[in-house]
Amino acid sequence: MMDTHLQIIATQECTATEDLYLLVDFLNRNLRDKDVVFGLSKAGAAEGKMTVTLYRSSSVL
Repeated sequence: MMDTHLQIIATQECTATEDLYLLVDFLNRNLRDKDVVFGLSKAGAAEGKMTVTLYRSSSVL
């Protein structure tokens, strides 16, 4: 069985927009073979803010 581990490379807080979901999806689809993954989440208690996280993925057997 293969497990995938994610290591955080960087995070950036930005203003929430509908296009952020499209951007993160686009990046994940096109950079999958480069062993990077992008995540998007609400930024804590901050109203109207999102956090974009860049991860390095590595597979472990």
